[in-house]
Amino acid sequence: MPNTLLTPQMITNEALRVLENNLVFAKNVNREYSDQFAKSGAKIGATVNVRKPPRFVGRTGAAIGIEDVTDTQVPLNISTQFGVDFTFSSQDLTLSADDFSNRYLKPAMAAIANKIDRDGLALALGVANTVGTPGTPISSATPFLTAGALMDLEGTPRDDQRGVVLDPFAQANLVDALKGLFQSGEKIKAQYEKGIMGQALGFDFAMDQNVNAYTVGPQGGVPLVNGANQTGSALVTNGWTAAAATRLNVGDVFTIAGVFAVNPQSRQSTGRLRQFVVTAQAASDAGGNATLQISPAITPAGQFQNVTNSPANGAAITVLGAANTVSNQSLAYHKDAFTLATVDLEDVSQYGAWGARANYKGISIRIVRQYAIGTDTVPCRLDVLYGWKALYPELACRICTS
Repeated sequence: MPNTLLTPQMITNEALRVLENNLVFAKNVNREYSDQFAKSGAKIGATVNVRKPPRFVGRTGAAIGIEDVTDTQVPLNISTQFGVDFTFSSQDLTLSADDFSNRYLKPAMAAIANKIDRDGLALALGVANTVGTPGTPISSATPFLTAGALMDLEGTPRDDQRGVVLDPFAQANLVDALKGLFQSGEKIKAQYEKGIMGQALGFDFAMDQNVNAYTVGPQGGVPLVNGANQTGSALVTNGWTAAAATRLNVGDVFTIAGVFAVNPQSRQSTGRLRQFVVTAQAASDAGGNATLQISPAITPAGQFQNVTNSPANGAAITVLGAANTVSNQSLAYHKDAFTLATVDLEDVSQYGAWGARANYKGISIRIVRQYAIGTDTVPCRLDVLYGWKALYPELACRICTS
């Protein structure tokens, strides 16, 4: 009986299955696949528009009060093409799908999955809500319970789509810290035998070695708000050490005295100071002045109100963590906090190349193999074209560890 040759489509479908199984963080986020490039194929720099729903203030009483419908389209830039290149022989096409997958696809897809996860987890530094102390190991369930509470205050659904991704040492510390808590026998058994958390504390836990570490900025001085009634994503400050130098790094988190977070629906104070995150490295001038680029934007009124009031002139700024401390950033998040979008690359099989493309569970991949006359080889390439966006960073919470 003759061998059945593996076709490009068979290999592509298997590659997608293996890739999806290798993803950790990206497996549990919102995945947008756009077919708008299905015919022509997309290029780096293409944009997919993702719609965010409007938010309303509402009215009290019988008199009508029509509000503007702010239906936001958020552009998601498809900025990364990543792939793996290798060669295989025509004889390899006679292998079984499982043998071909083990020899070629699993190592290739592991590299692609790690790159996708690593890029996605870099978005953690744009999340403002943060618990734990930079540089301090996890020793109890408190940081995770607090993260869940902060997510509740931001209106995050409790719909079994909350997850936590931990760095390897955070997972080890957490499993040890929680080994004596009440839980089902099977889950305790899994923790003991596999050394992983599984489901607990309102989250599905996973470990990812791609969790980012960051360094708290150098700081210096006694920083204060410089000017009353400031709103938006730029905050004018003074009181830093009077010298031109970097003060805060991207990812630094701070609070402002007297500026409290509000519930996004009721717009009532949560009783907790609103946390802000620095989105661009900040340096002071020779007089100790610095303008901070921050998220979320200070919004004291309207449909998207997020604070009780604008900061007062001279309000104290408190930065989380000691200067120059290195901290891994584990992440609690709802599925809709982050979006991974992939689009179709051009199908070059129409030009005679051996290849195919397919999409599966919101991920599109392409395989191409063709004889290279210049090197007398038959190279093969697997490519994905994707982009990440933090659509609702308020539905996530960073967990600082050592």
